[in-house]
Amino acid sequence: MHEYDVVVIGAGPAGLMAAAEVARAGHSVVILERREKPSPLSRAFGVHARTLEVLDQRALASELVTTGVTAPGLRLLGKAEIDLTRLPSPFPCILVTPQSNVDGLLARHALDRGVVIERGVQAIGVHQDNDTVRVAGRRPNGIEEWRGRYLIAADGVHSSVRRLTGQQFPGRSILRSVVLADAHLDTPPQSLITVNAVKDCFAFLAPFGDGKYRIITWDRHNQQEKDVPVDPDELRRVLHRAMGTDFGMKQVEWTSRFHCDERQMVSYRDGRVLFCGDAAHAHSPAGGQGMNTGIQDAVNLGWKLAAVLDGADGSLLDTYEAERHPVGRLVLRTSGAMIRAMVVRPMPLRLLRTALLRLILLLRPTASKAALTFSGIGIAYRRKRGEHPLTGTRSPDLPLADGSRLFVSLRTGGFRLVLESQNDTLVDVPVPVEVVRRADKGPAMLVRPDGYIAWAGNSDTQEWVSVHRRWAPPGGVVHGNQPSPTERNS
Repeated sequence: MHEYDVVVIGAGPAGLMAAAEVARAGHSVVILERREKPSPLSRAFGVHARTLEVLDQRALASELVTTGVTAPGLRLLGKAEIDLTRLPSPFPCILVTPQSNVDGLLARHALDRGVVIERGVQAIGVHQDNDTVRVAGRRPNGIEEWRGRYLIAADGVHSSVRRLTGQQFPGRSILRSVVLADAHLDTPPQSLITVNAVKDCFAFLAPFGDGKYRIITWDRHNQQEKDVPVDPDELRRVLHRAMGTDFGMKQVEWTSRFHCDERQMVSYRDGRVLFCGDAAHAHSPAGGQGMNTGIQDAVNLGWKLAAVLDGADGSLLDTYEAERHPVGRLVLRTSGAMIRAMVVRPMPLRLLRTALLRLILLLRPTASKAALTFSGIGIAYRRKRGEHPLTGTRSPDLPLADGSRLFVSLRTGGFRLVLESQNDTLVDVPVPVEVVRRADKGPAMLVRPDGYIAWAGNSDTQEWVSVHRRWAPPGGVVHGNQPSPTERNS
């Protein structure tokens, strides 16, 4: 029997991030991964602004940005564009980088925090009681057992934990035989991510740099099973039909074929088992939301689970589903709408689709909302009646009076009480919380470990104290203040 505070199933981005979040509070965490080695393949490729902000708050964004290309926007169906350059973020772009780079960075981050990663372990049994969860895992040389106070299932669309616990994954299949490929182009398009669709096919291009592109195609007239190899000529034909050129496609490094589903669990929690990332929701690749949503799920869950392990009321974990389930539903709805718009067949509907899309993205208010939603910056959690409008929104990277910035301050974990710039008096702080002062104008804020605002208002009222006590464990400890080697050297 191997004893840990938390057992995580799955060493993808969501599992690695969730494990690191719990471990940075000083709790023992093990990840069980069925693959013997990290996968060199990269289904995901786009890191959105909100995910980069979360990584920046863990001192990871600057390194990741060096591994890819920052695209200023997305070109959709002709000349319609989503412009990301006006985002109110340090990262007004989408970073195009293979998922393997994200996986490697998050694996090092988790190991820095003390997470144990056990590879070559297939979960074959999950049993829980009032206090613990036991996981039976098969290795090549036999069966072993791990026990923890909680289990995080981050083992993907085909989650073994979901099957072992009898949880349903309602939804439906929407597209068959979607093709992924990484290839070099002699005459590539501009740096914008480019998408176009015609009557019976669509194509998508995203730049990795040095002439290498991620290509996604779908052809209504070439529906194959997932295990049928992809012929490079198949890619060229679809590119020609959808975009008028194959952009001089030459060397093809990697291909894959998959079927696309829309599914979401009814509940992300089953007692002491919590579901995260693709194990909880699956959707079309339109918008590149999968990996990003999973990482943001993990950060939301991780600090709350750490707080409960430190003594906070167990009901705090219910807020994970309350906040993240609507986000998953939003992603299913928006990505589903995008993919359905791309595969519509009648010519009048296709012309109407393109005209409406261009009109929406030419109007500043709707264009701004599209960019905020696409990037994740605009995602907010529901607030209660009477709370400040900022409550539940993501905190911007405020400049601080000491010359630093808020995202850097969040790297050491825990809550931040951000005082008004004009408040230069010593504030009575009856609970353990780090106090900083903003350098710009605006209200005081209590910022959660995941960068969302728990309270905003006038600090002199000390309304924030009761809010902090509701979210944090007794003593106020959520994460320790010792940075990891990555954070320390950033």
